Amino acid sequence: MRERTKPLGVGAVIGWTALSAIAPGAAHLRAGWRRTGLTLLSVYAALLLALLWVVLTSDLGELAGQLVTSSWLTAVTVGSIALGIAWFALIVHSFVVMNPGTLRGTDQIVTGGVAGVLAVGVLLPFSLVGQYAAVSQSALDDVFSAPATPRSQTGDGGAREQDPWAGRDRVNILLLGGDADTNRVGVRTDSINVASVDVKTGNTVLLSLPRNLENVRFLPGTPMAKRFPDGFRLPANPDGSREDLLFAVWEYADMHPEIFGGRKNQGTQTLMDTIGYTLNLKIDWYALVNIWGFARLIDAIGGVKLTVPQDVVFGKYNEGLVKAGTRKLGGADAMWFARSRTNSDDYTRMGRQRCVLSALLAQSDPATVLVRFNQVALAAKELFQTDIPRSMLEHLVPLALKVKSAKVTSVQFVPPLINTGYPDWSKIRTVTAKAIRASTVVRQPLTATAQPSAPGAGQTAGPGARPTVKPSAASGAKPADVTAPKDINEGCV
Repeated sequence: MRERTKPLGVGAVIGWTALSAIAPGAAHLRAGWRRTGLTLLSVYAALLLALLWVVLTSDLGELAGQLVTSSWLTAVTVGSIALGIAWFALIVHSFVVMNPGTLRGTDQIVTGGVAGVLAVGVLLPFSLVGQYAAVSQSALDDVFSAPATPRSQTGDGGAREQDPWAGRDRVNILLLGGDADTNRVGVRTDSINVASVDVKTGNTVLLSLPRNLENVRFLPGTPMAKRFPDGFRLPANPDGSREDLLFAVWEYADMHPEIFGGRKNQGTQTLMDTIGYTLNLKIDWYALVNIWGFARLIDAIGGVKLTVPQDVVFGKYNEGLVKAGTRKLGGADAMWFARSRTNSDDYTRMGRQRCVLSALLAQSDPATVLVRFNQVALAAKELFQTDIPRSMLEHLVPLALKVKSAKVTSVQFVPPLINTGYPDWSKIRTVTAKAIRASTVVRQPLTATAQPSAPGAGQTAGPGARPTVKPSAASGAKPADVTAPKDINEGCV
């Protein structure tokens, strides 16, 4: 039942209406609508307590994983629109119950204008959340369009639970940087890395293979292994350059469907099998980053701050220059810094590429991403290509959050560790296994005695044939071969 109240002044009408935006029902209580006001405040308090309970009792990683699923994004989109409309109506009704009709004409206009601005103001955040959720769903659906893979069933006793990792203790994701072009068949992969992640701890090993690795061995029994039984070897170009290096495997497989019985687009699987065989790991998924799409992403977040140790020249006629120094670079300059071959070798380029990637990951803070969300989402659609199923995101997102606070080490298979012209395939596999064993040691220095790696490391095959050559200078992996996390960004930011 509504109680009678004294007419209010301009300031009181505006103040109580504004207070209703953060405390629904306050204006109704002041206007004498006790039952309505108490109901609104009670519902609001219950919702806040429920939200607080969810935040305090939920695993934030798992919650983040749930928020990228299609059902949750749809619920967020619909729910935010509904809440926005409800809050808009609440402000309007809060203003009405304050009985502004008792004010003078000019005061009615002023209070009505302020109330209108407040109503639109509370609607705006909900609209943005709904838009962000809808844009996110569209971008994720476009990028993660691969069909879902069957999951194994595990459990104790009679209870059987789905295991998203299909019994694996580690997942191995092939991370590629390529320069795909609409005028060219296939992709040249200039940056080739494997992230081997422990699904329980998040401890990660980044394994980097040089693009110019020669005599690449293919997984036995595959069409490419039958075509090149002694390794990937083609006649040299007239200028002496070679197109039979690791970076050309994807492109070559796509350009020669006859090797695969006429089946097209075999480059992706061929490269995954080849990298897996080289490292003696089971590659679970791949993610390809279009190098120039990366430039758009960097521009979308407003650039990245990098330390350029010395001038980097680029361009067909060396007309471009990225000057030495520490400053924020736009997308184009950051990519030329990462990719320029002028006065540089592949190993230096690998280091610069890792530098740009590390800077991007470190500087893509949530606030920046939110402010530039639409630009980031649009860039992401053009940036990524992957076979990771959409359904795996709810598990990979929590795992990625684990990785941010876990031990991340790296191995680069470059001279003197590996002679890229005559690779020691057995050594590559041995060093990989050692790095993964070290990664399984939790909260212990890298010099500690390594424990055997879990079966989930995923062995695909035994060592392949090796060229009979003199071993390279490095006789084995030393602790320095697996760098500490702080070394990943060394000299970059």
